[in-house]
Amino acid sequence: MSHVRRTVLPSPVVSLNETENVWTIVVAGGSGSRMGRAKQYEQVGSRRVIDHAADVARSVSNGVVVVVPPADASSEGGVAGGATRSESVRAGLAAVPAEATIVCVHDAVRPFASAQLFAAVIRAVRDGADAAVPGIAVTDTIKRIDADNVVVGTPARATLVAVQTPQAFRASVLRAAHRSGSEATDDAALVELCGGRVVVVPGEVSNRKITHLEDLAWARELAEKEGR
Repeated sequence: MSHVRRTVLPSPVVSLNETENVWTIVVAGGSGSRMGRAKQYEQVGSRRVIDHAADVARSVSNGVVVVVPPADASSEGGVAGGATRSESVRAGLAAVPAEATIVCVHDAVRPFASAQLFAAVIRAVRDGADAAVPGIAVTDTIKRIDADNVVVGTPARATLVAVQTPQAFRASVLRAAHRSGSEATDDAALVELCGGRVVVVPGEVSNRKITHLEDLAWARELAEKEGR
């Protein structure tokens, strides 16, 4: 069984600006409560879910920090995560060296994000954005509801995107956004709260998040089809 490593210094397969020092935090600190088991350790093709995510991160980064449940930190060679996603990201951020100029945050349960997608969000930050996130167009009509499940609005689909990871950040901006200790479902939301400029790049349909058993079945089928 392969194990993720806390940090690595690979030669990136995607060309990066030599003036940037890119590190990636792979967040795998969840317990898998919605699926009933730790989905990041499930086997998908030749590797575990977490290994797929960490390996692509290594291919485009100067270094990688993997955040796992505290009980697994020693065996996985990773950093112990916190009680929430934001706490886990902060634990990973503390292990990123001060000289990093761009930090990506990627959910370990998105095993099929491509190196090109990482490169796209990194490039957007390199070109001046405070943060960059991949987004997929929303095809369903979305309703806003109140506490009584009464519809209070219907936002225009053209103004909506479903956001994925990896998300890339100017390192100083991400550190400042997390300094408050606030919580959010993704790191870009924290940057938004601080007034940062977040841009969207095209996401990937195959960059699906493994949340439920049917997602795991889909991932295994895709891995077998593509020989991953």
